[in-house]
Amino acid sequence: MTLPLEGVRVLDLSRLLPGGFCSLMLADFGADVLKVEDTGLGDYVRWATPSYEGVEDSAKSALFLALNRGKRSIRLNLKTDEGRDVLLRLVGESDVVLESFRPGVLDRLGVGYETMREVNPAIVYCAITGYGQDGPLRERSGHDMNYLGLVGLLGLTGDAGGPPVQAAGQIADLGGGALMAAFGILAALRERDRSGEGQLVDVSMADGALSWLAMVAARYLAEDVVPRRGDLELAGSLVCYRPYECADGWVTLGALEPKFWQAWCRGVGREDLVEQQFARPGSEAHREVEAVFHARTREEWRAFASEHDCCLEPVLELDEALESELVRAREMVVELDQPGAQRQVRLLGVPVKLSRTPGDANRSPGPGLGEHTREVLAGLGYASDEIAALLESGAAAGPVAEFDPPTPFLS
Repeated sequence: MTLPLEGVRVLDLSRLLPGGFCSLMLADFGADVLKVEDTGLGDYVRWATPSYEGVEDSAKSALFLALNRGKRSIRLNLKTDEGRDVLLRLVGESDVVLESFRPGVLDRLGVGYETMREVNPAIVYCAITGYGQDGPLRERSGHDMNYLGLVGLLGLTGDAGGPPVQAAGQIADLGGGALMAAFGILAALRERDRSGEGQLVDVSMADGALSWLAMVAARYLAEDVVPRRGDLELAGSLVCYRPYECADGWVTLGALEPKFWQAWCRGVGREDLVEQQFARPGSEAHREVEAVFHARTREEWRAFASEHDCCLEPVLELDEALESELVRAREMVVELDQPGAQRQVRLLGVPVKLSRTPGDANRSPGPGLGEHTREVLAGLGYASDEIAALLESGAAAGPVAEFDPPTPFLS
């Protein structure tokens, strides 16, 4: 079966999560993703967390494998003329370049967007940064929490009077960066089908995260009323739409439409609460609802939700979620063969389901550091003696048999 992005060639110069997740989605749907890593440690995410037991390559952390299945790896030193020449040859044969450096880094190395466009006018160049290619913060460093704080999302998350609450998932990195980049790349490729020309895709994780506040910002821009933490209807300020503690854990009630709230009230024998659907936390109605929830276990509430259609579900721990019937049925945990591993590596599956040409999470495991350097150079037309010279000079590097890993920074 031909995958939808088969034939699309992507050079991924990014590191860590946003770029890695973006190119993972492209690879899962058939794109040929070549990781361009440096001749030192390569992508930092290789060293982020402990490796799977028995995996041969010590530079394959669990997080690296999760983000890099289906990709290849070449190691280049872009501080050398020869390394830059190899990169530009690759650009000439590619469709997409993805990078996550601060603005201007590749320009200073002499291989920025304008140089790449001279080599290949059809190249789609996507740059994921914290604050964009222009603006007052273009040079500023940052991480997910910083972006969420600056665009107002973090400040609105949590209960009134309490501290801002960090989400367990990286909203800005993934939702504001990786997903926006994947969309921008595909939009630019579609436009290129008509014009024959590539373009620069400027993705700011701060911009992308701000767009997640579409409904909240729309109300403020229309009514000029500043929302505060604990005041948002869809963030816990209504008794009908909140998490509740039960006898042995937590559940979520999402009875936003009146029919769902009525179903819950009638199901628990409390029709007197029907008119209190939009009461606020701390009210007498809220205390009554809390008491009702606390009287039953999570499993009892699960059974209740099967009988009464009221948007009620348990709050699962991650291990429970990953072993759940829903996740299994949707194939959201997959098993991959990994050379040298004592057992199959389990990773998250492909979240986008296409009916005719579904993505394939099992194309190949994550590449070893520089595993495909010789193969790629030969494919570019370098002769064996030229490849040997590039490796000897340090302009390129292949895989290493032994590597002294740094201390994991996300252990």
